[in-house]
Amino acid sequence: SGPMQSQMQFPSGYGSHLPNYSAPSGHYSQVPNKAAASHLDNQYRASYYPGYYSAPAQNVTTSVDSNMLNAQESHQLYNNTPPHSGGSSDRPVQGAVSSASYLHVSAQQSYSAFDNHYSTSVSSSVASQGFPLNSGHYAMPAVSGAMYPNVSYPPVAAGSVYGQTFTSQSLPAVGQFKETNAFSSQSTSVPHSLQQHLPVGYNATLATVSSAQSVQDNLSRNLTGSVAKVNNQINTGGIDSSQPVHSVSQNVPFTKPGVGTSASSAVMSSVRSPAPNLSSKPPSSPSVTQSPELALQEGMQYGGYVNNQASSAPAPLSSSSDDEEEDEEDEEAALDSSSTTSSASPVLNNYDALEGGGYPETRSVTNSPVPSPSVLQTSKASKPFGYGYPALQPGYQNATPPTPVQPSNPGHHPSFQHYPQACIFDLKQYPGVNQLSSSIGGLSLQHSQQPESLRPVNLTHDRNILPVSSVPAPVPNLNSDLRKLNCSPDSFRCTLTNIPQTQALLNKAKLPLGLLLHPFRDLTQLPVITSSTIVRCRSCRTYINPFVSFIDQRRWKCNLCYRVNDVPEEFMYNPLTRSYGEPHKRPEVQNSTVEFIASSDYMLRPPQPAVYLFVLDVSHNAVEAGYLTILCQSLLENLDKLPGDSRTRIGFITFDSTVQFYNLQEGLSQPQMLIVSDIDDIFLPTPDSLLVNLHESKELIKDLLNALPNMFTNTRETHSALGPALQAAFKLMSPTGGRISVFQTQLPSLGAGLLHSREDPNQRSSTKVVQHLGPATDFYKKLALDCSGQQTAVDLFLLSSQYSDLASLACMSKYSAGCIYYYPSFHRSHNPAQAEKLQKDLKRYLTRKIGFEAVMRIRCTKGLSIHTFHGNFFVRSTDLLSLANVNPDAGFAVQMSIEESLTDTSLVCFQTALLYTSSKGERRIRVHTLCLPVVSSLSDVYAGADVQAVVCLLANMAVDRSVSSSLADARDALVNAVVDSLAAYMSTASNLQQSMLIAPNSLKLFPLYILALLKQKAFRTGTSTRLDDRVYAMCQMKSQPLVHLMKMIHPNLYRIDKLTDESTIHVNDRVVPQPPLQKLSAEKLTREGAFLMDCGSIFYLWIGKNCDNNFIKDVLGYPNYASVPQKMTQLPEVDAPSSERTRSFISWLRDSRPLSPVLQVIKDENPAKTDFFQHLIEDRTEAAFSYYEFLLNIQQQICK
Repeated sequence: SGPMQSQMQFPSGYGSHLPNYSAPSGHYSQVPNKAAASHLDNQYRASYYPGYYSAPAQNVTTSVDSNMLNAQESHQLYNNTPPHSGGSSDRPVQGAVSSASYLHVSAQQSYSAFDNHYSTSVSSSVASQGFPLNSGHYAMPAVSGAMYPNVSYPPVAAGSVYGQTFTSQSLPAVGQFKETNAFSSQSTSVPHSLQQHLPVGYNATLATVSSAQSVQDNLSRNLTGSVAKVNNQINTGGIDSSQPVHSVSQNVPFTKPGVGTSASSAVMSSVRSPAPNLSSKPPSSPSVTQSPELALQEGMQYGGYVNNQASSAPAPLSSSSDDEEEDEEDEEAALDSSSTTSSASPVLNNYDALEGGGYPETRSVTNSPVPSPSVLQTSKASKPFGYGYPALQPGYQNATPPTPVQPSNPGHHPSFQHYPQACIFDLKQYPGVNQLSSSIGGLSLQHSQQPESLRPVNLTHDRNILPVSSVPAPVPNLNSDLRKLNCSPDSFRCTLTNIPQTQALLNKAKLPLGLLLHPFRDLTQLPVITSSTIVRCRSCRTYINPFVSFIDQRRWKCNLCYRVNDVPEEFMYNPLTRSYGEPHKRPEVQNSTVEFIASSDYMLRPPQPAVYLFVLDVSHNAVEAGYLTILCQSLLENLDKLPGDSRTRIGFITFDSTVQFYNLQEGLSQPQMLIVSDIDDIFLPTPDSLLVNLHESKELIKDLLNALPNMFTNTRETHSALGPALQAAFKLMSPTGGRISVFQTQLPSLGAGLLHSREDPNQRSSTKVVQHLGPATDFYKKLALDCSGQQTAVDLFLLSSQYSDLASLACMSKYSAGCIYYYPSFHRSHNPAQAEKLQKDLKRYLTRKIGFEAVMRIRCTKGLSIHTFHGNFFVRSTDLLSLANVNPDAGFAVQMSIEESLTDTSLVCFQTALLYTSSKGERRIRVHTLCLPVVSSLSDVYAGADVQAVVCLLANMAVDRSVSSSLADARDALVNAVVDSLAAYMSTASNLQQSMLIAPNSLKLFPLYILALLKQKAFRTGTSTRLDDRVYAMCQMKSQPLVHLMKMIHPNLYRIDKLTDESTIHVNDRVVPQPPLQKLSAEKLTREGAFLMDCGSIFYLWIGKNCDNNFIKDVLGYPNYASVPQKMTQLPEVDAPSSERTRSFISWLRDSRPLSPVLQVIKDENPAKTDFFQHLIEDRTEAAFSYYEFLLNIQQQICK
């Protein structure tokens, strides 16, 4: 059933297995746990800012206490480590590292690559995961007296800390620690071997160890290479002990670890109300002491952070890491089980240091003034879920979400209606999960699967399978109470909403199991919980969520590892209802998306400021293209809107054959240009004056931006020294971290990182081999890894009219968690559509929210494991993604397998935790939790298939296959994915004729979407496709959220010349027509009509030759078809009903996405007509099947 595929081996980094690497050891000290005693008076404040977020209605934010994203997944993570290395109790541990540097395991591959053959098992050597695993939460005493959560809705802020991460594995028992040494305040050079130069990131593949027999029949292709076990709870990576310990010179006592935090999106209204009666307040929590007998458990690992801030040596900066959870949980495991749980101790909050920042001294435990009391109350009306982007988000406008009455209108996210998370904390309408069931096994399911999803569809007979409106996300088969609490599918989505009980059942279904994530997306309203107690599972460090079980008022059961935990005393009080003894009504347990926040009171030193550096190509080619004018104008318009605070810094570097720096220090009369011509030994001429405070030097910055477009008008420099400019940028940003924005217009031709043209224009239409999809040099990848280590992301804007080797340049963004923008054939005057797109993209780019020093970890129910990540990131450890920057437009994908049978549970849960520093200097954790049912029958697996999620995950896998093997193999694998799944389904059906091609209703669009994917620029053959265009499409596949990726794969087509008021929705007092979706086929086009194609980033408005002149006059503003210009990109405002309807509909579509698409009017003689017709994927082309022919081909392969 399909051609045999060659073995798939991921290259290092781009979809790679984790390499061997080592981490420096650290020193740690133990300080008694100090709980800040306080009263309940004035502990609650509630302020509501509905405009800061724009998405689901279920987001609560809590203050990060001493807890940040976990460090190492409890003692289960490193179960090969001895419990203690008998260190003396009266001296600090020196360089304690694990001896298990290399572990050998048999790794089973679960649907890793998709071929036509399933491999049984792959024996491989686990990469040593000794990279600085961010250490546990050393909590500092709560500076404010707030013992109980302060629920508020402030805007997201940012800030961060910088320093060096250390890990140590063999440590003395609790109570034996003494104060240990941190870095000296002087600059210390860190050995190159200790820097974060891991060739992993963009897609790191982690094979899982499974007890189930690996029977990966046809969809899982052979995968080779070193792999590491990544169960949500287990990490078998070792730590290389060969690395030296950093010298130390300054004593810094580390305090007790604190608590982890979680985040999620929910909404609540708030009003000021009097302080609760003191009689209802619980007593202050007593100080918690550690009992020596409950010391370190076997395999636990401690981690600490030591300060190396502003070091001149490029020592890797450790962002606050989810790894710290591990250390936190380790130390907390030593607490008496009767205490307020490890995660709930209001102790010294050193998370700032644990996330990369050091500190010279500990602070005394003092209570800050208590805020005036205010308590959140429920509002009378709740708003439905809306689009994923905020109405007040700078950079673009957003429409109010449609009412739930319109469940599936094109352009918006209908799945929200199936997840009616209330926008208020109406605690009465959500019964506590302990009321739903006494334990996780008792959570009831609705065992009546919707028959519609299993209805057989004859694909060769039923031609009109495309729905009239957008395809909604399938609704998990849960009871109504759990549905209300579940995470929005726009944030967290699984390819199978019914999880198979075993790997064998998953193999039979021939469908991939994975997650699609959009963790930092803009939310309509995001409740923020500020609390001194962030409750987490002692064992697996899961954040408490709506799907845990309360055994009684004092104990709760984790929904991931099933451990029973104590309910902290502080958690017994509900600030919303001002009641005591109802922990199941707390906001954390009523919302599946929550954000926890730590106020500045908990910070030991000022966080990292927002730092922006612009690196600009000013060669002759760049000046001719004219992008500088657009960029400088956009910066001038949005300078005051850049995310940040009073400490925001900015700098500029330009380059051609030399590198030019700009001194913008306050006090100068005009900007000073400093030229460095020695590009082979680049240096910073005046390091202290190149990054300046935005507010203090604003006038000089404006002067520079006004002058830049004309400064190089007469240049004759044709060379581009991009590599040296990036080296200089790295040196400039290393002390703080931040964001580098690179604007490049040609192939780098001088200095480090120079590239040569690899494209053969004669091979653009090749139907066989497409070469050079991978990088030509590792310079840009190494630079990106260096930047990631310094908490710096690199964003690339490529504005090129010729081949620029994007396959090589893109590495600077892939591995540093940056983003890529590509404008082919860019010219300010000759290509107005691209110029307009750049202008709109820059407005969004410069003003959207940003998170610095971010890390993300995904946890899942025991028995499931993660083995491959897709996206732009750097893999810090086997299951921890390091994101130097995180932006709301970035998406991620994860492949999973079933390691152990799930027969003992009826539900599984997934939880992602994103820890970041906001631009305002706050440390925040956003947590999303998804709950899905477990099924035992093959039909139920198919009934719960999410076809769009499946296709997006396959697209990510196909990109990796194209780079590691060949484009032909990737295409064959995509076809085989359809053949295998439909063949498996048809084998379970009876009374099928051989001439029928049957699919369940849930998968009826699967062949259509795969055909669309095969005709997309990334994978198409036989059609002339520039290499940079193909590579950019692949980059988009790997980094776009599902909702945007699907429009790129399968555009939406509407007829708009006959819009009426009959089928409309009302958005913000605006009537929006809802035309039905049309098949992507020329048979639907008529010369008398006008059709709008929504491709995600561009709108094509095709006008038929015989289109009604009234429509052309009213909508386009021209008297007839012949007078419509070729390069029309704007619709005029005409006072006519048809004009208002058309503009309202297009505006509504634009508002549903972050980047505003450009409109391009297409006539028969327009050159862009070719692009428009290439998107009609149901039609036949010279080199590709029509949809019907593709179905016949699928049927033929199934019948072989």
